Amino acid sequence: MNQYLSIGVELLSGLLLLFLMTKFLGKTHFSQLTPFDFISALILGELVGNAVYDDNISIKQIAFAILIWGLLISFLETITQKFGKTRKILEGEPNILIHKGVIKYEILKKIKLDINQLQSLIRQQGYFSIQEVEFAIMETNGTISVLPKFDYDNPKNSELKLPSKSVDLPVSIIIDGAVINKNLAEAGIDEKWLKNQLELQNISDYKDVLYAEWTKNQPLFIHTYKKNSG
Repeated sequence: MNQYLSIGVELLSGLLLLFLMTKFLGKTHFSQLTPFDFISALILGELVGNAVYDDNISIKQIAFAILIWGLLISFLETITQKFGKTRKILEGEPNILIHKGVIKYEILKKIKLDINQLQSLIRQQGYFSIQEVEFAIMETNGTISVLPKFDYDNPKNSELKLPSKSVDLPVSIIIDGAVINKNLAEAGIDEKWLKNQLELQNISDYKDVLYAEWTKNQPLFIHTYKKNSG
C-alpha cells in the first residue's frame, strides 16, 4: 500500500512541478513548439517518469533536476532573444516551400517533406490547390504560412455579391514523376489525354513532372523538375 501511495504522491508532485514550469517558461514555449522545445518537453517527461518508477530517486532530486532544466531553458531563451545569430541554431529558420507559385523541390528534399505532405499542410490553411498559392513558408514550429495568389485572395465571392456556382475539388494526377491512375479514373480522363496535354508543354516523360493537377474546366496545372532548377 505504501508503494502505491508513494507513486500517487510522486505523480501529483510531478504534475505540480511541470505545471509550475510551464507557467514559468510561458505559453508561447509550448504553443509554438520548435525542435528544441520538443526535446525539452521529452526531458521533462522523462524526469517525472524516473521519479515514479525509480525507487532510488526522491522527489527532492527530481525537483532539483526540473529546476536546473527550467533555468537552462530560460537562459537559452534569453540568449536567442539578445543574440539573433543563435536563433538559427537553437530554433531553426523558416523555409520557403513555394516561391512565386514555384515549388522549391530542393527545399522539400532538404527538410524531408514530400508533395503529399505539402498538399496536406496547404489544405489545412484553406487552400485545396497548389496553384492557388503564391508563397508557402514552413515556420520553425512545423506549421505552414500561405500567401495566396491575387485571384484566390480575399474578398470572398459572397462579399462581392457574385452568383453561386458549383466548386470542384482539384485532383492530383502526377506526383514525383508517377501517374496516379486511380485519380485519372476519378477525373474521367485517360493517359492518352494526359500525354497530349504534356506534349503541348514539350514534356515527353512522366518522370520529368514533379506535380500535375487536374481541375474541371481549367488547363492542366503542371510543375516540372526543370522549372524548379531555374
